[in-house]
Amino acid sequence: MKKKIGCLHAHHTNIEYIETAFSNFDIEWLHFVDPGLVQVSTDKNFKHSDAQKRVKQQVEWIAECKVDAILITCTNYIAFLNEEQLSLPMPIIKIDEPYFEQICQLQQPQMILFTNPATVEGTVKRLNAHAEEYGAVDFEVILIDDAFEFIMQGLGERYNEEILNFLYQFNNENRPLSVAQLSMVEAAKRYELQTGMTVLNPLNALVDSMIVQLKLRSSSGL
Repeated sequence: MKKKIGCLHAHHTNIEYIETAFSNFDIEWLHFVDPGLVQVSTDKNFKHSDAQKRVKQQVEWIAECKVDAILITCTNYIAFLNEEQLSLPMPIIKIDEPYFEQICQLQQPQMILFTNPATVEGTVKRLNAHAEEYGAVDFEVILIDDAFEFIMQGLGERYNEEILNFLYQFNNENRPLSVAQLSMVEAAKRYELQTGMTVLNPLNALVDSMIVQLKLRSSSGL
């Protein structure tokens, strides 16, 4: 049976990443894009409680569409989510949790790359919380300065080039490397194809996890 999944995004570019990654599965997608919280979070008068209220409203609105699951692709929105305030019959899937699990299982020093400075604090806080059951995870956070503005300006190819050029600095690095944001996945995959190096990313981990959690079926019937 086809699964109906509602997605909450902060930027419209995430839609293509998700639909492409799951193109082989029998899924009906409902996409909801709300860039507002990303903008207002830079306001000095911004209240965390207001953001929590907005995310709660959005998630409840998506649930009204009778979806089988809700996927949140924005790490900031995940940080604002307070599931204790919600009582929904369907699972809420956070894009980075399967990725966190992969990082924690490595149990060795590693590097995590970001382009958006606004997502670093919330993501690292949630990763550390996830890692508590493993003891601790040794990782270095690396921010690719000034790259994120390109994607916000619609310059996706320039954005990918900036990330790709940055990744080439780590050709001789022994520590596992990963990219923390969905928008960085395309560049990371190009780097893998060009170098044979492995770069962990949230999207691959998400697909593997959702196949199991939602019992996804191939659209070809196989």
